[in-house]
Amino acid sequence: MAKQKYYAVARGRQVGVFTDWPTTEKLVRGYTGARYKSFLDKASAEAFVKDPSNTTPKAHHHSKANTDTPVDLKAAKAIFYTDGGSRNTGNVAGGHVKSNDKAAWAYLIKYQGQELSDSAGEFGATNNRMEITALRNALQRLLDLGLAQELLVGVLDSKYVLDSINLGWLAGWQRRGFKKADGTTPQNVALWQDMAALLPQFKNLKLIWTKGHADNSGNVYVDQLLNQTMDNM
Repeated sequence: MAKQKYYAVARGRQVGVFTDWPTTEKLVRGYTGARYKSFLDKASAEAFVKDPSNTTPKAHHHSKANTDTPVDLKAAKAIFYTDGGSRNTGNVAGGHVKSNDKAAWAYLIKYQGQELSDSAGEFGATNNRMEITALRNALQRLLDLGLAQELLVGVLDSKYVLDSINLGWLAGWQRRGFKKADGTTPQNVALWQDMAALLPQFKNLKLIWTKGHADNSGNVYVDQLLNQTMDNM
């Protein structure tokens, strides 16, 4: 018998804890700055709703990714969207991801009238790990499609992934043998090594930022897709 899930909405059209996804979805889809998460126990869901860090909207600062020369989306051969997520129950108590926490990534590629997508899950993974995995897998799919020489536009809501690439952090890690300036190894180094091998193969790749869970239909789609993946885990 499936366990009862509790959907906590800290920011949405209505705040509270709900017991079914269809009701919750109506409260958060298309709501700017929505903040929500599912739990297997009601107490954790209630704690999430009461946590000030979840109820107070965060200011979004533009990264280099979306302050460069505007990208002509109509000229792009393909536009793709990536996202990652983790249902990190440890966050409620200020802890880390637990081994049984669900996480997932997803991507959507729009190319010549087609919509190509994929998603998969992993237990005990962080949000950042899933964000990196989503982009890596999307780039590999684009490479397999023979689009490496075309103008491609990737739309992400992860400032961490975008800044790591667009602000040169990844290039710096690579120069130092995949070490940060302080000599420590970056988290998810194997994924970043994959990324460092993939990126130079693309001739005209643009990565831009979009606000997550807002009004970008592609971003909303991949968010829904990865949440479906986690629901099915």
